[in-house]
Amino acid sequence: MRHFRIGTAVAALLAFSGIAHASDNPAMDAAVQHINDQWAHIRYQVRNRDEQYRQLDVLAGQAAQVAAHYPGRAEPLLWQGIVVSEEAARASVLRQLSLAGQARAILEKAQAIDPDVADGGVKMSLGVLYYRVPGFPIGFGSTAKARSLLEGALKQDPRGLDNNFFYADFLNDEGKPAQARTFVLRALQAPTNTSRPVWDAGRRTELRELLAKINAKLKTT
Repeated sequence: MRHFRIGTAVAALLAFSGIAHASDNPAMDAAVQHINDQWAHIRYQVRNRDEQYRQLDVLAGQAAQVAAHYPGRAEPLLWQGIVVSEEAARASVLRQLSLAGQARAILEKAQAIDPDVADGGVKMSLGVLYYRVPGFPIGFGSTAKARSLLEGALKQDPRGLDNNFFYADFLNDEGKPAQARTFVLRALQAPTNTSRPVWDAGRRTELRELLAKINAKLKTT
């Protein structure tokens, strides 16, 4: 079974992510920001994988409560989906597909409410799931769906750090390192997000690591 690398996403993304924006509800924004900040702390500052999973499981419960408290809003569902996606990445093999399926269902609910939420954040997060989850008959992964969603996210925010990072990762995964390099370099040019220093520094480290892999691959071709 293919190993889950989700959250970047995304994340990631969720798969996952700097995607948090002010809405017309300050209380909801604060609750979502807390989930965002805790996600970044767990992903980038907690080193033990088992401890990451334990803390993500707790955070997923908190994210579900926020989503339930604000029904009909896409933002809390987006972050609930991102956290569950990250949990899938840290879970045992037997739990990975189940959690990834849960994350997809949550993100699809957010997409149904507002497909454009968070500058394409829900499209990006779903796209990450579709290229990092195995395809049929094991899972629901789909290269075509991943490409469509990730490109849709890029159209909404063509200079975004996460959107460019995940599209680059996707292209590299598809054996297109030269194209991927273009989007890595574009991502690195994104302005530093001083309001989310943990996420920003962590994501840029991942970008530099991806760039090193791409450069090494290009030297051998």
